[in-house]
Amino acid sequence: MNKFLIRIFDILFSITGLIVLSPVMIIIAIIIPLDSKGSVIFRQWRVGKNNIDFRLFKFRTMHIDADRHGLITVGMKDPRVTRTGVILRRYKLDELPQLFNVMKGQMSLVGPRPEVRRYTEYFSPAEQMIVLSVKPGITDIASIEYSLENELLSNVSDPEKFYVNEVLPAKVKLNRIFIENPTFGNYLRIIFRTIGKLITH
Repeated sequence: MNKFLIRIFDILFSITGLIVLSPVMIIIAIIIPLDSKGSVIFRQWRVGKNNIDFRLFKFRTMHIDADRHGLITVGMKDPRVTRTGVILRRYKLDELPQLFNVMKGQMSLVGPRPEVRRYTEYFSPAEQMIVLSVKPGITDIASIEYSLENELLSNVSDPEKFYVNEVLPAKVKLNRIFIENPTFGNYLRIIFRTIGKLITH
């Protein structure tokens, strides 16, 4: 019953979000190419449920081919991030196209954030079984607790090492809270906590 309700509300919230936020998304789609050359939508392979790769959609916030120079964004002054991208990332507006991933059934509104395969390979076999046994999400408890992750990484000498050794294991531990108790009530609580976090950010 919980899975059924969550899927129904994933669809309802996604449709509502796409309709209500369509004017904002249109404006963003106009501004991005005016600020820097390239496509409006950034597509990247991520690892989803059952260890299956899928194309995740985001509004492009970096200059073209910037991901070739590293997969982790460090701070809000990363030179690879465009001026528009700084604003989109601050208010998580770059994530809005993932509502289409939710509509397609590749993601849920709530679930562990999908990683690129490079980082899922750092999971232990047990962690892979747990985290990759569910649909990835747009938000989760780890996303809320690590909402300032970019700034955190900007304060260490080796951001990728810190992410792999410290941040990633902590996120997995937080992810398990919902994965092991995926009730509809917890689903709604995480959504409302996320909205509250964005409002007060």
